[in-house]
Amino acid sequence: MPRIALIDRAATTPSRQALLDDIHQAFGATPAMFRAVANSPAALRSMWGAFGALGGGVIGARLGEQIAVAVANRNACAYCLAAHTALGQKAGLSAEALAEAQQGRSDDPRTAAALRFALKLVDARGQVDDADLQALRAQGFTDEEIMEILAHVALNLFTNYVNVAFDVPVDFARVALRPTA
Repeated sequence: MPRIALIDRAATTPSRQALLDDIHQAFGATPAMFRAVANSPAALRSMWGAFGALGGGVIGARLGEQIAVAVANRNACAYCLAAHTALGQKAGLSAEALAEAQQGRSDDPRTAAALRFALKLVDARGQVDDADLQALRAQGFTDEEIMEILAHVALNLFTNYVNVAFDVPVDFARVALRPTA
């Protein structure tokens, strides 16, 4: 049982309903996480806007979803792990690539570097050093891409915290959390 109300888009204020209608149209349903965040229209606008902005970014949907599953697994967020695994598969990632991403790994050196950096941001609470940034640049990442990796991590921290703190029910196919090294 969630620890916060899940807003019903058919029985809410017009401003909340408009946002939830946009989300419903995008997903074909209104995922529980968005219904929880809708308790604050400002938070919902912020989160939905961030998803939209980053979805049009330069790092691409596949890497964005791999970052999301790595961060979700690290934070033991079953909701985000399930949602981003489904979205990652929709973006063309294999189940194997997503399982590897959960652990911060990839067969592709560039993706592996991005995942290591993303998890370092999580684990070190943003305290990265020049060597961490150089490792990304050595794989050809630009400052624009590096900033987007950080933005994806920040957005996923927000969604992980929403789902874990408020025990939002998972409405995607569940994915097993994997132990981290």
